[in-house]
Amino acid sequence: MNNTAANYAEKLLGSLQLPNATRAWPKRPHPALAWRDSGMMALTGTPDGAALMCPAPLATCADGVLLALESMVSPGCFGTLHGGQLLSERAQIRDLKRNGHVSPGGACRLLETVDGALAVNLAREEDWALLPAWLQAESVADWQQLSQLLKGQNTQHLVDRARLMGLAVSADSPVRKTPVPWFSEMVTGKPRVGSSPLNPRVVDLSSLWAGPLCSRLLQMMGAEVIKVEAAQRPDGARRGSTEFFARLNAGKQELSLDLHTPKGVQALRDLIKSADIVIEASRPRALRQLGIDAEALVAAQPGLTWVSVTGYGRAQPQADWVAFGDDAAVAAGLSALMFTATGERLIVGDAIADPLTGMHAALAAWSRHKRGTGGLLSLAMYDVVTHCVQHNSPKSDNRIRARFEAWMQLATTEKEAA
Repeated sequence: MNNTAANYAEKLLGSLQLPNATRAWPKRPHPALAWRDSGMMALTGTPDGAALMCPAPLATCADGVLLALESMVSPGCFGTLHGGQLLSERAQIRDLKRNGHVSPGGACRLLETVDGALAVNLAREEDWALLPAWLQAESVADWQQLSQLLKGQNTQHLVDRARLMGLAVSADSPVRKTPVPWFSEMVTGKPRVGSSPLNPRVVDLSSLWAGPLCSRLLQMMGAEVIKVEAAQRPDGARRGSTEFFARLNAGKQELSLDLHTPKGVQALRDLIKSADIVIEASRPRALRQLGIDAEALVAAQPGLTWVSVTGYGRAQPQADWVAFGDDAAVAAGLSALMFTATGERLIVGDAIADPLTGMHAALAAWSRHKRGTGGLLSLAMYDVVTHCVQHNSPKSDNRIRARFEAWMQLATTEKEAA
């Protein structure tokens, strides 16, 4: 046992400017054991090789987020759930396996370029149709052909073109050296008149994983959650595992709106006016095209907390860059970290940026609501993963390798359960 999770919880609460009360934090396992027992170690490595340690305390950071959340409500509100368990939920339900440079879900791959490597995430069927224009090729039939086309091209040029076309592509980059905050306050809200309700109304406009996980945790803390979907474009997660979708969304009220009509848009506006917390995970221009301006709404509506989950943030040009969980994690340096530790380019876990960001988003939302000040809070998957990787980070490549070896030995010899 050690106190890394508690240290991370304190760090998060301090960044939110919450009172620094003395807390009796429950003990959590060593980061190596937390990674192993979360199920993420089994998802990292090559199919025919050993399950591998990540030399960043990611599962421990996840545990720390839940500790921080519990400290604002009551101990035990999440039952026996630990943050590390949330990282591998989807993989366990879908029985996913580690696959080296290919993500367990299969949509993202690390592919070599002339001067490095790229994470290419083709999570949507329509992405394949964009590849010929991206690569200025007549056609791209499969992953093998794509891999051959990338080998002779420059990494940054490919990333720049992909971003213009709305493809989720990122460079296999090293971890940032300068500290990265895990959230940004884009607009300071108006203080609520009176006390904040104990059971806030959450309007969840998000889809897939990070946003729905955020509202699921808020629901477990006592919030009323209304899940809103566009009639023409429902949550894409409905096309995946029904069990995983139900795990994220069970018990939420569901509302389908035709956002192609003035009536549907007005219904959404009215719902937002009734909300204490809004969660959305689209590029900012998507709602602006409907005449819904998050910045203006937060500035005008006392106590409204608006949580915006994106790949790279709401500032331009990053606001228009597409990202999913696996490629965002590569951009933040996880694969480069594994390359330093093992000499192999590897995808770490299963879309790990999604659950990490969803947990952090819940903390940001609840803490700001509890204070009653509201605000527009931006959480970028890239920033959240970078912040976690930087927590207690080794300062040199040699120390990264030494930590990897020590943590591997501990995880493979220590029999104590988390």
